[in-house]
Amino acid sequence: MRHRRKGRVLGRSPSHQRALLRNLASALMLTERETEAGEPGAAKVRGRIITTLPKAKEVRPLVERCITIARRGLAAAAKAEPHGTSAERGSAAWKEWRSSPRWQAWAQAMAPTVKARRRVVQLLGDKQAARLVFEVIAPRFVDRPGGYTRILKLAKPRLGDAGERAILEFVGAEGAARPQSPRLEKARG
Repeated sequence: MRHRRKGRVLGRSPSHQRALLRNLASALMLTERETEAGEPGAAKVRGRIITTLPKAKEVRPLVERCITIARRGLAAAAKAEPHGTSAERGSAAWKEWRSSPRWQAWAQAMAPTVKARRRVVQLLGDKQAARLVFEVIAPRFVDRPGGYTRILKLAKPRLGDAGERAILEFVGAEGAARPQSPRLEKARG
């Protein structure tokens, strides 16, 4: 009996399932990094990965949780901004700020941001992916209350085992991913 066991097993042990989901989530985040066209490991389309449908359905909550945590961390960082300083680290002005009550207020306001970053690193297991979540992905979804990803089923099954494939992508990535075809332009015009 299942007895409150939720989620798909995906033919793996629990530790292997966690590793798989972390790797898929990190792979989706890493498609957003700046790469050159011919660079090995560069994504064909930013913000999109192709995987099987059950894996996509399992990894989606993890990705959305990471983005939500990052959004809350960004809000805390915005509250800490007035208490910060623009002085270069190690300079006399920076040392003066560091010993002032403004630094105490800044550190207090930044604590949720640090906690959020640590939590995202813990969930993803990849510091580079976590950095991309905070710097690139979360600012894009600041005004969106949820639903940051979408799953699109592919018509062609995977060769070899006929596994049902799906695209997992960030919402809003379709503008850059799909160029308009000339036939559609003629039909509209």
